[in-house]
Amino acid sequence: RAGARLPNSQSVRLLELQHNAHVPPLCLPYPASAAAFKLNSRESRIKDCVPEGHLAVYYRGGALLPSLSRPGYRLMLPFVTSCRAVQTTLQTDEIKNVPCGTSGGVMIYIDRIEVVNVLAPHAVYNTVRNYTADYDRALIFNKIHHELNQFCSIHTLQEVYIELFDQIDENLKLALQQDLNTLAPGLTIQAVRVTKPKIPEAIRRNFELVEAEKTKLLIATQKQKVVEKEAETERRKAVIEAEKMAQVAKIQYRQKVMETLTEKRISELEDAAFLAREKAKADAKYYTAQKAADSNKLKLTPAYLQLMKYQAISTNSKLYFGSSLPPNLFLGSCAFEQLLSSSPLPGSFFLC
Repeated sequence: RAGARLPNSQSVRLLELQHNAHVPPLCLPYPASAAAFKLNSRESRIKDCVPEGHLAVYYRGGALLPSLSRPGYRLMLPFVTSCRAVQTTLQTDEIKNVPCGTSGGVMIYIDRIEVVNVLAPHAVYNTVRNYTADYDRALIFNKIHHELNQFCSIHTLQEVYIELFDQIDENLKLALQQDLNTLAPGLTIQAVRVTKPKIPEAIRRNFELVEAEKTKLLIATQKQKVVEKEAETERRKAVIEAEKMAQVAKIQYRQKVMETLTEKRISELEDAAFLAREKAKADAKYYTAQKAADSNKLKLTPAYLQLMKYQAISTNSKLYFGSSLPPNLFLGSCAFEQLLSSSPLPGSFFLC
């Protein structure tokens, strides 16, 4: 009852009953516990054993009690019940100076390994019961040592220090999570960070020299690639220029061929037109000559020939002299008149 003072014997009896019931004694929120019981200040203590982001587990006589407490003030009896806070938010465990021997017999040391993990609240009781409140030592620290030594033992110093170093953290994370899924469900590994291993000074200097030579080789290789790239660019430029010139020449050739064909076609058309014109002219001349011949055939009658003869003689203005003149030659202006008035004799000529 609120405000009642319990004798010491009754307090012990109450503790025994609560122990048999497996519940933490007097672990109630502070206002309720203060109102319910008033204990001697020498026999009770108020402890802030559950900070934010944690759950409290209780031990009585070394036995883990199944009840858990959330953050806040708790009232508990000293020397009988003990409290441990278990973090349920992200936490980082650090493992320092981990030795590791490579397959070549070189001993190296990893200065620091950080494991970011989180424990689910529903898995706190089982995890603490199986592996105590320091579960990270059994589940994380020892596993890190084991996995890291296995990794180093099957790889050379070159692989551990340079070639496969970027895979160490991921391999450790996968190996840890695979075991935790079986051993401690609810404990999740978020990330693993591994620092660069410490190696003997002489070997480190050799690695630095090797890296320097690799850098020089890389620079020379890059310069060679640049020169090859420039040469390839020049070659491609030349090829493109040659292809362009070839295409231009091809186009010009096609143009000339087309021009020649066009000129040939024009010449053929002109020749055909000229031939047609000349043929038309020849046909016209032939037709004219034919018609003239037909006309002449119609004109060449004896009367017409006689008329033409007389016309030719009448227009003749030549004079003939000498003893060889024909005897029937008539001279004088009246020769034509005489010719018209009388019938001329055969072989007679008239000159007037």
